[in-house]
Amino acid sequence: MEVGPATIIPEPNKRSYANVIKPPQSQCKSLSLKQIAYLHGEPRIIWEEEEVDQMIINEELQYAMIGKFSYGWQDIQDLRKLIPKQCDLKGEVNIGLLSNRYILIRATLLEDYVSFLSKPQFYITHKKWSYPMRTLKWDPLFNPEEETSIAIAWISFPSLPPNFFGKEAMFSLAAAVGKPLQVDMATQNKTRPSCARVKVEVDLMGEFPKRINIVMKKKTGEINEKWIIIKYDYVPKYCKTCKLQGHNEKECFIIHPELYPKEDKMKKQTKEKIRILKGRWSRRKRTQKG
Repeated sequence: MEVGPATIIPEPNKRSYANVIKPPQSQCKSLSLKQIAYLHGEPRIIWEEEEVDQMIINEELQYAMIGKFSYGWQDIQDLRKLIPKQCDLKGEVNIGLLSNRYILIRATLLEDYVSFLSKPQFYITHKKWSYPMRTLKWDPLFNPEEETSIAIAWISFPSLPPNFFGKEAMFSLAAAVGKPLQVDMATQNKTRPSCARVKVEVDLMGEFPKRINIVMKKKTGEINEKWIIIKYDYVPKYCKTCKLQGHNEKECFIIHPELYPKEDKMKKQTKEKIRILKGRWSRRKRTQKG
């Protein structure tokens, strides 16, 4: 009787490279009802991580983002028309009001998701007014008082041998930093053999490795290895005190109130001149009407 090759069964909870790069499954599945438990006399429901992942698929939130308007916005109906055009989206998008100053953006394409999170800020223009909008990765336990620490960063591998420029090899290397999303055009087109670049989803609260060891094992058992430097071309700032993206603890006004910008003498004089001129103009109008 012939014996076939052994089947290798992966460890159930181990994160493999295939799981990192595979696209999110789009198959909806119903979830069973949960029993209510009690913690110190208060009701509590526990969901497993796999169940939460399935909820995200069912609600089409695989490429969901938060749009934050710190200084006001237009009507939500206007934003639904303006954002797809002015942000140059390629696919369909669902936009809805989430809470004060925040909107929920459901993209359908990975390309749009990456494009949204790659820019620090968008400007939505309407009726000669421009409304700054920052985009953040949506989180199942989103809290408007604490911005997510998940962001997109550009990393590069200087002096990486060109045989490792393929997407599978690049994503394997980038997985040491975070979730790989896409390589840049020069890497994809093989026009810059001196350095490979890739866009990665990272946790700004974590520690980033400075290098990675690549090993080539020969049939003879001999091993050749090389250390590859990981260069961080762009990583958004995150303040662990404020729980906000955009600045770090060295630039935080709460920790360092002396850094808060103060109006200089010239600005105060200019404002005073404008106030006086407006008063004169207003009095002149009233005189003309009289």
